[in-house]
Amino acid sequence: MADKVKLGMVGAGFIGQLAHLQNYIEVENCDVVALAEFRPELRARMGKHYDIPRLYETHTELLNDDDIDAVIVVTPRPFTGPTVLDCLNAKKAVLSEKPMAATIEQARTLVQAAESNSVKYTVGYMKRYDEGVQYAKSYLDKVIESKELGELVYARAHCFTGDSYCKADGHLVSSEKPDYSESGWNMWPDWLPEKYRKLYEVYINTYSHNINLLRYLFGSEPSIEYSRVAVSNGQVVILKFGEISVTLETGMVSNRGWDEVTEFYFTDGHLKIFTPPALLKNVPAKVEIYRAGQEQVMLQPQMNWTWAFRRQAQSFVNDIQNGTESISSGADSYLDVELIENFWKKDLN
Repeated sequence: MADKVKLGMVGAGFIGQLAHLQNYIEVENCDVVALAEFRPELRARMGKHYDIPRLYETHTELLNDDDIDAVIVVTPRPFTGPTVLDCLNAKKAVLSEKPMAATIEQARTLVQAAESNSVKYTVGYMKRYDEGVQYAKSYLDKVIESKELGELVYARAHCFTGDSYCKADGHLVSSEKPDYSESGWNMWPDWLPEKYRKLYEVYINTYSHNINLLRYLFGSEPSIEYSRVAVSNGQVVILKFGEISVTLETGMVSNRGWDEVTEFYFTDGHLKIFTPPALLKNVPAKVEIYRAGQEQVMLQPQMNWTWAFRRQAQSFVNDIQNGTESISSGADSYLDVELIENFWKKDLN
């Protein structure tokens, strides 16, 4: 492959610009050469402002551009799956926003398309790329093996949201009204009763991050012991990773900050990971390590000023150039969709 990966962007909205496009423009070993955006005014402004040479109305037109190596897909949720499927069938490497899809059947379709076309498919679980999270993952693996904090006895993931957008600005806007006359893919399984469908859509969009993060940190897959998710707020799921019980607590409250923590309790200490709101630039997760014993120690390792979205962008480009496997591949991310759909089945059946 050439010295730089040639990238196309599908979607130029708020998240597309701030969390993705601006980061890929700064990644030295890639060039953003094309943009697909159906709003003419916004498309023209984006092309001029970011010096993007090729502008297309639709992602289908962009996919016919043989010069493009990879595509970033940031569309409204119902259109993510079908757009990604078109990209995979066009044999373009893809990174899309999460969740990859809303149902097991949809997610399986995307994974099979990536495999049959031998295409790299990455899902944007940016928390895995956070410098603090990766430090914590390395430390957790070490102390589970060494037992320097004793035995791992319990873990807890808690997310009651807040202001994830941090009043971010700097993106281009237009007065155009989006036309979403096409329906895209359903954001809930067909078997789910209608009164729960919007709840399911919110849950998989928001808390798939926390399930994905737990799976990454444990490095294994859980069983579902208990599930109460079909409520508008204050959901609780109990998982077991091997013999370790894990609670997943989720909900939404009025909070100007951000209320998210993942905790691991040992017989002789703990590890806590305080993940930041998504659009808080250059502030990685805070890590707290407590060691009990005769000389009790509380440590807060200092990370660099880095941003998970930027590290994700760099990793995606590096994976394409080096032929390495993504730490948030489509095949891995399928398991989050499978778990979430099964949460709802367990609660309602």
